[in-house]
Amino acid sequence: MAAISLSKVAETAPALVDLYKKAGTSLDKHGLGGVRAAVYLVIDYSGSMKPYYKDGTVQALADRVLGLSAHLDDDGIVPVVFFSTDIDAVTDLALDGHQGRIERIVAGLGHMGKTSYHLAMDAVIDHYLDSGTREPALVVFQTDGGPINRLAAERYLCKAARLPLFWQFVGFGDPGSKQFDYLRRLDELPVPGKRVVDNAGFFHAGRDPRKVSDAELYDRLVGEFPQWLAAARARGIVG
Repeated sequence: MAAISLSKVAETAPALVDLYKKAGTSLDKHGLGGVRAAVYLVIDYSGSMKPYYKDGTVQALADRVLGLSAHLDDDGIVPVVFFSTDIDAVTDLALDGHQGRIERIVAGLGHMGKTSYHLAMDAVIDHYLDSGTREPALVVFQTDGGPINRLAAERYLCKAARLPLFWQFVGFGDPGSKQFDYLRRLDELPVPGKRVVDNAGFFHAGRDPRKVSDAELYDRLVGEFPQWLAAARARGIVG
């Protein structure tokens, strides 16, 4: 059973009903129906992301993640971290008032900087630990390029492998760009050589991520989560 019912979604966020249904289909397909997990969204606020904010792509991703979260977490809220050179904002997205939420948040942010993954990861880890939840977490981490400090990002990911957090990286932009070679390597860091479990996935959503169907996006967001859950439970990382 979903954490939040269809009728509740229809009442509080009617525009998300279709996304909610498609997310449910994908979760069931991957054996995740009835699973509970916190859902986080991390969004790149570097300068090259400007077109994706302007054309609504970031808002579309946020809506899709909210539709997924309603199945996994009963509070109807997705904590969201905006990052560039530093942390630009730690706030939230909610079913109630989701429309135009990204634009409202970004209106209050400053200069769009560079790309520091590890600071965003640190912000998520702090939020998760402070929340006191016993549930595992699915972190949707969107970016359009590699980090300015690759060693720090790798170190944080490996250390975070001991926590009940799964990092699903999503790339926006040119699929052929070498910017994403680093993320592919991060996805494939050896176990147990570098980390205790494989706690990350990566997929590329292309130059126009809105063209990725809802069904495909959800399949890619949750596709590796079941394997991580099993491995994390086996190691006692997830109860």
